[in-house]
Amino acid sequence: MPKIKTHKGAKSRFHITGSGKIMRVKGGKSHLRRRKAKRTKRLYDETIPISPSDRARIKRLIPYGVK
Repeated sequence: MPKIKTHKGAKSRFHITGSGKIMRVKGGKSHLRRRKAKRTKRLYDETIPISPSDRARIKRLIPYGVK
């Protein structure tokens, strides 16, 4: 059976924790930040788990990274 190719865009956007959760970074943090409140800017810094409905799709894109 041949190896499955990893989707490089998904590889850079998601990472897998030790317990197997797939984490993502919020979008919209790169520009237009000066007008946002400090609290809002802080919220962009944390990584959050992906929604359960997206899990199967992301698992297919990163076949060797998901437990």
